[in-house]
Amino acid sequence: MTRRYRLLAAVVITAALAGCQTKGELVIDEGVGISAVRGACPAVGIPDYTGDITLFRDGGARTAANIDVVAAMSHVRSECNDGGDGSEGRVYVTATFDVLARRTDTRGARQVSLPYFVTVLRGGSAVVTKRIGTVTVNFADGQERAQATGQGAAYIDRSEATLPPEIRERITRKRKAGEADAAIDPLSEPDVKAAVRRATFELLLGFQLDQAQLAYNVTR
Repeated sequence: MTRRYRLLAAVVITAALAGCQTKGELVIDEGVGISAVRGACPAVGIPDYTGDITLFRDGGARTAANIDVVAAMSHVRSECNDGGDGSEGRVYVTATFDVLARRTDTRGARQVSLPYFVTVLRGGSAVVTKRIGTVTVNFADGQERAQATGQGAAYIDRSEATLPPEIRERITRKRKAGEADAAIDPLSEPDVKAAVRRATFELLLGFQLDQAQLAYNVTR
């Protein structure tokens, strides 16, 4: 997945989302029309520039020679209950991820706690919720690399993540060749496009970076 978000700044959020898109939400039929297979479950992804974090030694320059610990998120997997069972009309999604870390000084046992965010984004720009968690990596004495697992979860109102019936009908209605609107892509119509955007949610997670850390990731 490739999209963006921060929770640091709205600008980063918008940029990150581009990478988190999922395939298969709308499928073009062999005929003229679209078969909607879009569900209420959100796409899950890591915003650009937030999947890595670099810690430097105290009081040192942000150079490769002064790196203390580096860590990266990987293997994101998610589970979603779309509320179809009548569970309070809410969608519940969880995302689990691994953190792979490496330190430059392997002397002694050490714990490193890394903050991460979990946010729900609606329509590609509106932050609905944001939570901060911490994942702790434990290095044994003499150990250079270590791994830990983190998790995030969120609820989404199922009705808000569902397209209105009239919009869904306009998207999926079969059109015959020669009809006046046969060549018109319903998804290009402003009101349809706006409805799809409003019903689109994403669960984004990444390291909670300060401005200096974010700038380092962007420019390195």
